[in-house]
Amino acid sequence: MSEFPRWLERRLAALHDGPPRTGSLIITLFGDAVVPRGGVLTISTLIQLFEPMGIGGPVVRTAVSRLVAEGWLERAGKARGVYRLTASAQAEFARATARIYGPPPPASEEIALTLLPDGEGREETRATLAHAGWGFVAPVVAVAPAGREVPPHLGLIELVARVERADDLPRLATSAWPLEKVAARYTDFLDTYTEAEKSLARTGPPPPLVAAVARLLLIHDFRRAILRDPLLPPAWLPPDWPGHRARVLCAGLYARLLGAAEAWLDAHGSRGEGPLPPPDASLSARFADLRSEADITKLDSQPDFP
Repeated sequence: MSEFPRWLERRLAALHDGPPRTGSLIITLFGDAVVPRGGVLTISTLIQLFEPMGIGGPVVRTAVSRLVAEGWLERAGKARGVYRLTASAQAEFARATARIYGPPPPASEEIALTLLPDGEGREETRATLAHAGWGFVAPVVAVAPAGREVPPHLGLIELVARVERADDLPRLATSAWPLEKVAARYTDFLDTYTEAEKSLARTGPPPPLVAAVARLLLIHDFRRAILRDPLLPPAWLPPDWPGHRARVLCAGLYARLLGAAEAWLDAHGSRGEGPLPPPDASLSARFADLRSEADITKLDSQPDFP
């Protein structure tokens, strides 16, 4: 790992100190970098990227086998060692992609309420609503900003109300969602990647391999934070909410790393029958709402989005 900058070496050391996350990193790589390039990748490409991170080929192969068994990956065609996300994993990542790279939710000061039904299906309904970003103010009462989707197959009735005082919304949100835990994840992200931003500001674009590894860890860490965020409108959030700052930082770093990281995929990425195709238009649409925002120019004099 000697070719990596110090901040990245520290991040990799922390990665190895914790529980194994190879499978989760592979899924992040597919969703972030492989899907825009046709969605198919060889295990040999995975090994080329993961071995410099201190994750050997046998570990990668074991993780891929588990992801296949768990329904996340499947073989692509008849070739051995070539994989893609399953249809269910693609659907899950379409949802995740909108949260990770898409704009924040619209402003809303109205409250949606729905009552959970009695019976054996209550816990399953609760889990489905929580996955869709709903919180709970009581065991049978779910709450969300008005306009949030109620999964249609649940057959629930939604009621809409308006609060009388502006400070009622943050108090409601704090009681309905574990916002302290979400904020702590964003704060950890900011602590790690503010150092990365300062380092890249001094050194300029990194070499392709360094950029590919840094991009993978950046999105992996941001994904772990934002997928647990209920994505509430600003009026619902406590003061100094770190989520927006984390997203701006992530977008700026992504812009700095993307060109060199894509160059690594151009040179080393394989789909089995040849190199990976060029990325589609979805890649250039990521973090599009931040391109004209003044905050992002603070991270770089003029960050170059693709």
